[in-house]
Amino acid sequence: MTALLESVKNIAWQACDAIMDIYQGSIEITDKPDRSPLTQADLAAHQLITRQLSELTPAWPILSEESGAEEIQHRLSWSTFWLVDPLDGTKEFIDRNGEFTVNIALVHKGHPILGVIAAPVLKTMWYGTTGEGAWRQRLGEAVEPIRAATWQIGEKLRVVGSRSHSSDELKHLLEILPPHHLEGVGSSLKFCRIAEGAADCYPRPGSTCEWDTAAAHIILEEAGGTVLQLNTSTMQVEKPLQYNQRSTLVNPDFVALGRGLEKRWNHDGFLKETGSKTP
Repeated sequence: MTALLESVKNIAWQACDAIMDIYQGSIEITDKPDRSPLTQADLAAHQLITRQLSELTPAWPILSEESGAEEIQHRLSWSTFWLVDPLDGTKEFIDRNGEFTVNIALVHKGHPILGVIAAPVLKTMWYGTTGEGAWRQRLGEAVEPIRAATWQIGEKLRVVGSRSHSSDELKHLLEILPPHHLEGVGSSLKFCRIAEGAADCYPRPGSTCEWDTAAAHIILEEAGGTVLQLNTSTMQVEKPLQYNQRSTLVNPDFVALGRGLEKRWNHDGFLKETGSKTP
């Protein structure tokens, strides 16, 4: 797995270079059918990553956010495959705030087993593989292990949330969480903040897709955290997210948590109230 990981890291850095070439120039924006934005950087990174992954592991199919429907029509039969978001945080890319990433995950039997996240502007990479821990590497610096923090009762909960998306369910959840500080962070960097111990919780009721979370999921797990489905009727956490197990690629509502927090979440007294959300 080590040699494979090093190859994927190299591919991710190359995708960062391709994205930055466009970021430093003129950005051309079009709309996808779902009205989400698409830039030439999304396509350039997609083409680079899918070409190189195909050469690296010809037997494993690739599912990218920018894949065509005909490329993924048989995906439910795939046991092992690459799951890619070539540019996570396109809105952040367009806004030029630097908070966008390249996400590459290897999924096996419904669970990510390798994940690489690279932030082109921050020149930083996070990665992890099953049983081998999670790591952070800043370009030109030594690799360092990362570890999710353990929240303690009495401490202010450090919550990260999307800069671009909100919902009534999220507003309600924030109302019933313990005392907390909310920080807006773009793309999969929210997971990375938890994995490196700089945040405790990322609640996400609302639409995301599997390529948004797979790489971050294994990195956070290897750092000691977890990503669990969130029942927005009860605000209780349930089983971990799974991948390529359903007809849709849209994730259920979820919450990403730091070390040990899943054991506290459903217990009486953690949330200010339990039961159904307020009207």
